[in-house]
Amino acid sequence: MKLILAIIRIAKMGDTKAALSEAGLPSFTAMPVLGRGKGHGDYEKADETDPEYAELIEKMPRLKSKRMITLVVTDEKKDLAIQTIIKANQTGKSGDGKIIVLNAVDSVRVRTAESGDSTLD
Repeated sequence: MKLILAIIRIAKMGDTKAALSEAGLPSFTAMPVLGRGKGHGDYEKADETDPEYAELIEKMPRLKSKRMITLVVTDEKKDLAIQTIIKANQTGKSGDGKIIVLNAVDSVRVRTAESGDSTLD
């Protein structure tokens, strides 16, 4: 059982939702998050006539709004989930996102108290 965390662009949320549903993985949670990668934000878009702005961005990269989706899948569906998220979000540009895969110990359905892989479908 795997817990998949994916940080994606806000504008790709609809595509991701549709792609996961089509792939048979309709259950996930999404939340707004702020974050940054190793880049320095919009430095390349800085107004060249305002050197203070360019200097500020260079020193203090800004946090960008993103969406984090979490889903728990069986080991067999891990690769399907990852490839589906990549396909829906890959633009080839910086900021496409990140996918983190963790081992999940168990899943319990609250309504019935059943546990294990059967709770994921």
